[in-house]
Amino acid sequence: MGSSNLKSDNIMAVETKNLTKIYHGNIRAVDNVSFSVKQGEIFGLLGPNGAGKTTVIKMIVTLTHITEGTLQVFGIDSAKSAELVRSMLGYVPQSVSVDTDLTGYENLLIFSKLSYVGKKERDERIKEALEYMGLTERAKDLVKHYSGGMMRRLEIAQALVNRPRILLLDEPSIGLDPASKMHVWESIKQLKKQFGTTILITTHDMSEADELCDRIAIMSDGKISVLGSPVELKKSVGGDIITLNLTSVHHGIEFPKDIGKIIHSDEESIQILVENGEEAIPLITNFYRDQKITIDSISINKPNLDDVFMKYAKRRLHDEFSTHASSARRDFVRHTR
Repeated sequence: MGSSNLKSDNIMAVETKNLTKIYHGNIRAVDNVSFSVKQGEIFGLLGPNGAGKTTVIKMIVTLTHITEGTLQVFGIDSAKSAELVRSMLGYVPQSVSVDTDLTGYENLLIFSKLSYVGKKERDERIKEALEYMGLTERAKDLVKHYSGGMMRRLEIAQALVNRPRILLLDEPSIGLDPASKMHVWESIKQLKKQFGTTILITTHDMSEADELCDRIAIMSDGKISVLGSPVELKKSVGGDIITLNLTSVHHGIEFPKDIGKIIHSDEESIQILVENGEEAIPLITNFYRDQKITIDSISINKPNLDDVFMKYAKRRLHDEFSTHASSARRDFVRHTR
């Protein structure tokens, strides 16, 4: 896996300019997107279903044609040299991509042949990838008997056989239990630390993006809403988030702008962005007391990526992620029976 250590100064691992994908019916899945991924970083595309994340990945790995704009991988134009670009990539799709009726070793063997790995190098690369992903002892077992987490690690091992300079992971831990998710996360971080592998992930999971990514682009409706490090993005929200659970109706009441800004409101709760939570709480409680509205509970939190998403994409991601993760978990369970 040493090839991922090869670096060319001042060349981005991925660079897109005005990248656009239009499907039949004039559907703009990706709309004029520009971003770059530095060599050796973990870069995340965060957003809901339909935001365009997977379409961007598919254009990078040359699985779908670019409608407009340019895309370069390590300085190579993907539209002109698709085969050369593919030789530098490892790709793990969101859906299950291994054959569950074969053993772990057999899956990697087939993939290595498809990737034109030489016969002399093949066994060593397979052994190395299995060992790195902690699957050596289960290499001869049928994949149908693997857990969801082991299956995901096998898919990453499969992608590593080609010794990619950049690894693309579409929802790397979707549907996994917490322990398996942690194992996959550690494996991803080790790939960057040990081999300098450039990694691009798409995810619904804000905790995953926060834990893994050096930089994040938040996508919504085919566009990039904002791009930066997790720390920068959370700072951009500004201040603290005060959450109120109310036992009285609060609609139609104008909240004082000098106290803070309401960033989310539903039938039971309100979230207010303030500069200083400790100073704002007594002002907020006094305001609602004067309005004869009872506060059931009040809490204070620092902004997280969900708050960032709410600010720039104008919606919450958490509920959609929970639904999507449940569906993916059922898919993994079905494949492991």
